[in-house]
Amino acid sequence: MKTIEDFNFNNKKALIRVDFNVPLDGDFNVTDTTRIEAAKPTIVKVLEEGGSAILMSHLGRPKGKKSDELSLKHIVAKVSEIIGVQVKFVDQSIGKDAEQAAKDLQPGEVLLLENLRFHSEEEAGEESFAEALSKLGDVYVNDAFGTAHRAHASTTIVAKYFGQNKCFGYLLAKEIEAIAKVMESGEKPVTAILGGSKVSSKITIIENILDKVDHLIIGGGMTYTFIKAQGGKIGDSICEDDKQELALRILKDAQAKGVKVHLPVDVLAANDFNNDADTQIVDVKEIPDGWQGLDAGPKTLENFKEVILESKTILWNGPIGVFEMPSFAKGTIAIGNYIDQATKDGAFSLVGGGDSVAAVKQFGFEDKVSYVSTGGGAMLESLEGKTLPGIAAILE
Repeated sequence: MKTIEDFNFNNKKALIRVDFNVPLDGDFNVTDTTRIEAAKPTIVKVLEEGGSAILMSHLGRPKGKKSDELSLKHIVAKVSEIIGVQVKFVDQSIGKDAEQAAKDLQPGEVLLLENLRFHSEEEAGEESFAEALSKLGDVYVNDAFGTAHRAHASTTIVAKYFGQNKCFGYLLAKEIEAIAKVMESGEKPVTAILGGSKVSSKITIIENILDKVDHLIIGGGMTYTFIKAQGGKIGDSICEDDKQELALRILKDAQAKGVKVHLPVDVLAANDFNNDADTQIVDVKEIPDGWQGLDAGPKTLENFKEVILESKTILWNGPIGVFEMPSFAKGTIAIGNYIDQATKDGAFSLVGGGDSVAAVKQFGFEDKVSYVSTGGGAMLESLEGKTLPGIAAILE
């Protein structure tokens, strides 16, 4: 695996695909700088070795049309502040202006190109657009894990124009290593904690990880599809009725492979889907009509705690309850605390995928787990066993 460590950037121009698809408020201020900070080590390495960095990213979904609202000019000040260098900006991604700006770039300088997705050719993965981008740098560095599952011009196609002069940035290399630690080389016992509302969105992940894990903890809304499939009463809880047979098959497959599946035994049920609803702790298989399970119960959390604290490798994908409502966040917070403890005791813990990352940030667990993945869809596709095009392009 060629990483940025394998190159010296003295007098070289590094064309770096970053993921600066960051949230902006109404005044175009960046409201979450995580992705910019994550790319900083790669950019700094290039600059410190006497190279220059040409950064390319998308922002939002402009669908091939220019839009002032989605211009990357709005983030120049914030990127400059975080990297510690005044970033130059060119309002083109390709063409004469972009080529001239790249040519004029001196060692130690940084140039940010305009939003790649102002060109429909970016998402279409067009060769001509990728070739035009390739003219801007000497070495191609992909450091955008969040888009590595897309075969776009800047994430995949452009790599072919650089021969051996292409590599992974620090962030992308760390993502690949973190997933490999769980899926390939993880110290046993390996535990996967899967939450969220739908079994259907996790099927391929479950099928792929059953050969790799010792324990599978299932929580969140998808619990109730499993419980109903086993004949339990789930009241008004969320359920995918058409996935009950699948749930039973997953349990059977797990048993055949020697994987212990841990489902909730009790839940915090509410008589309405709102934070101020009446609540009661009930057996997961005896939820009364008119009530719905919205968080894990105390006995369940004790069971999960025991499994997590004995684990040496932990993957967490998806919340355990409706954590957006304080009344139903206790289960998710408890899981975070158990993983924190296991990590302190020497376990490797990886958190990834949309809502679980949001929960980890919200409740302050970011620095208490081994690694928090920056790529939602890319992370999930990796767990499903797919080879991501952006990664394959560097390995070729």
